[in-house]
Amino acid sequence: MIHLSFRRLKPDQRESVERWLSELNGPRRDEALETLRNEGVEHESAAIIDTSDGPIIVYAMESDDIQRARAIGAASTLPIDQRHHEVMRAADGGPVPHQLVLDLNAS
Repeated sequence: MIHLSFRRLKPDQRESVERWLSELNGPRRDEALETLRNEGVEHESAAIIDTSDGPIIVYAMESDDIQRARAIGAASTLPIDQRHHEVMRAADGGPVPHQLVLDLNAS
């Protein structure tokens, strides 16, 4: 199942988030994929949308058990997970109200 998350980014933290996610998608990709496997996440994707109220990050995660995946990620002592939490907490500007208007699963 795909799970979406919408969070505001503090404008002064946008570059930090972009650098970190580029690092995960680049030189630390193997480590990042290992953490996904540990969490039971099959696919993770993120996009930043610029709005008149500031940037929003949209995260999509595919997992059969998102609560389990989040719990494993939160409890992880791996340096890459610790750094991820640090960067994302520093950048978190709060939730974005949204309405899910379509959720189809053919399986």
